[in-house]
Amino acid sequence: MAEKLTRNEEMEGIEEEEEVEDQLEDWEDWNTDEENSESDFLCLFCDLKYSSIETLWEHCSSAHHFDFRRIRRTLGLDFYDSFKLINYVRYQVAANKCWNCGATCQSNKDLQNHLHEPVSLKDNKLLWEDDKYLKPHMQEDSLLHSFVEDEDDDDDHATQVGREELMNDIGDIVDLEKICMYDENAPDMHPSKPDTINGDIRKEAPCSSSCFTNMGQALVNAVEAREDSGLPNGKQKDRHLQVSLANNAVKEIKNVNEGYFGLYGSFGIHREMIGDKVRMDAYRGAILKNPSLFKGATVLDVGCGTGILSLFAAQAGASRVVAVEASDKMASVATQIAKDNGTLWDGSTGIINVVHGMIEDLDKSSPIPHHSVDVLLSEWMGYCLLYESMLTSVLYARDRWLKPGGAILPDTATMFAAGFGKGGTDIPFWENVYGVNMSCIGREIVQDAARFPIVDVVEGHDIVTDSVVIQTFDLATMRPEEMEFTVSFELGIKLNGSVNNPTDLKSKTTWCYGVVLWFETGFTSRFCKEMPIVLSTSPYSPKTHWSQTIFTFREPIAMASGKHDTDGMAAVGTEACPVVRIQSRISIARAVQHRSIDISLETMGISSDGRKHSWPAQIFNL
Repeated sequence: MAEKLTRNEEMEGIEEEEEVEDQLEDWEDWNTDEENSESDFLCLFCDLKYSSIETLWEHCSSAHHFDFRRIRRTLGLDFYDSFKLINYVRYQVAANKCWNCGATCQSNKDLQNHLHEPVSLKDNKLLWEDDKYLKPHMQEDSLLHSFVEDEDDDDDHATQVGREELMNDIGDIVDLEKICMYDENAPDMHPSKPDTINGDIRKEAPCSSSCFTNMGQALVNAVEAREDSGLPNGKQKDRHLQVSLANNAVKEIKNVNEGYFGLYGSFGIHREMIGDKVRMDAYRGAILKNPSLFKGATVLDVGCGTGILSLFAAQAGASRVVAVEASDKMASVATQIAKDNGTLWDGSTGIINVVHGMIEDLDKSSPIPHHSVDVLLSEWMGYCLLYESMLTSVLYARDRWLKPGGAILPDTATMFAAGFGKGGTDIPFWENVYGVNMSCIGREIVQDAARFPIVDVVEGHDIVTDSVVIQTFDLATMRPEEMEFTVSFELGIKLNGSVNNPTDLKSKTTWCYGVVLWFETGFTSRFCKEMPIVLSTSPYSPKTHWSQTIFTFREPIAMASGKHDTDGMAAVGTEACPVVRIQSRISIARAVQHRSIDISLETMGISSDGRKHSWPAQIFNL
C-alpha cells in the first residue's frame, strides 16, 4: 500500500505527467502499426496467421484443443495471468513440449498430433504462474496487447492501465537481463557451460538451485547498479517491481531448499537409508573392494549426510576427503562422527573435512582448486531416480572439481519399465477382509491412484509384461538437460505366468493395471576395476528404501499372448478383444515446483487383428 501511495504522489508531478504522455504516444504509434498490418496474429501452435483475435481463438480451440476464453473464465485469469499463459504456451511449443502435460515431442508435427484437451485446468494454472513468463517469447507479438479486445467493456480501463504498466515493466526486465550479462560482478550461472549464459532464461535444466538464487540476486544487483550509475537503459520507474520479481524467485527456491535440507536433518530418514542393506552393501563394496581407485586419492562426497561414505573412502586409503552437506544439523553430526572415528581433518592431521553448505557454494565456504578431485562420490538417487533433482548438483561438481579422467561413483544409471497386474494394487486386500467383501473400496482406491504416482513395493510375481529399458545415463559425460526426456517403448505379455497373476484358462487373458518404473546404478569396470557393483531397485531384487514408482491406468487393459479369438465389435483392451502388446510413451520433465518432476504417460493397445486403441494421456507429479 505504501508503494502505491508513493507512486500516486509521483504521478502528480510534472515530470511524471510528461512521461505518461510519452507512453501514450508510444501506444498510439504501436496501435497505428497494428491497424496497418494484416494477418497480424500468429497461432500459438502452428504457422497460420489471422486478421482477427476471434478467428485465431476459434482456430486454436478447434485445431489444437486450446480454448483460451474458457481457460480464462474457468481459472479467473486476470490480464497478467493471461499474458503469462500466452508466453508460456509459446515457450513450450518452441521446445516441442505440450503446454498441458509437459510431454516432449520429436518435432512440431508430432506435437500437433499429441495436443489434447486439458486434463485438469486448476492443476495446470501452476504451470505458468512463474514471473519469468512475463518475458515475451516473441519480441513483436501483437497477440500480447490485443487478446482482451473482445472482453467486456467494463474492464477496459483497468485492462488498459495494466497493459501499459506491464509493457513498461517487461522492457525494464529485458534491459536488466542485458545488464546482468555484462556485469562483471554477476555470478557464473552455468559453470559447466559458460557459453550458454545468453541462453533462454526459462531453461532451468542446466541450473542448480543456487544458480537460480544467484540469477535473482544478479537481477536485484543490476537494478541497483543502474540506478546508482545512471546507465541509459530506460526509465527509472517501478524499479521495485523488478526487485520484487527477483526476490520472489530467490525466496521460493530458498524456502524449498530449507524444507528439503531440513527433512534430511531428521535422524529417521538417515536410519532408513543406512538400514537399506542393498544400498549400503553396494556403496561399501564399490569403495572398499576397489582400493586402487581410492589409495592416496582426493575424494569429494556430495551430500554426505552422516558421512558414512566419506568414512568408507578414508578406510579405503583416500588421502583427503571433502564431505559437503547442506543440512546444518547433519554437517555438525558428520563432523562429530569423523572426529569420534579419528578421521577428522583438524588443519594438520586427519583425512575428512566436513563443509556445511550447498555444493554450488563450495568455492565460497571452503575453496578447493578446480579439477583437483580424483573421485567424485555421491548417493544422489531419488524416487523414480530423478526426484529431488540432486543429480544437477553432482554434475555441477563433476564439471567444476573432477580431474580430467577422474572417477564418478556411481558412473551409470538405467531406468526400467514394466506392466503390473492386480497384485500390484490394493484390490486383493479389500476383496476379502476377514471374510467380508470390500472390493468396492479397492476399486475406488485404484481410480484415485490413477491421478498420483505411488511409491511402493511391487513384487516380481506381480509383473505381467516384459521389462524394458527406457533410459540410460552416463554420469561421466551426460549434460543436465538430458534429465528431461521423452521415450517410446513396447510391452508384451510375460510368457510364464504365476499363481499370483494366473492366466485365466478360459479367457486366456491377463490384466495390466499400469506401469511401474525402477532403476539401477552401476559402479562399472571403467572405474571400479577390481570389483564392479550394480545397485538395483528392481521388483526381482531385494527391497530397497526407494521401492518402485507406480503409475496406475485409469482402467486395466486386458492382454493375451499369440493368436487369440477376438470380437471384431468389442473395444480393444477388453476381455473380448485383449491386446497383444501395449505401446507407451513417457515424458519426464522438471516441474514448476523446485525439486519435483512431472511425468506424462500415453498408452495405446494393439490387438491380435491389428486394431488399435489409445487412452487419454495421464499426467503425474512427483
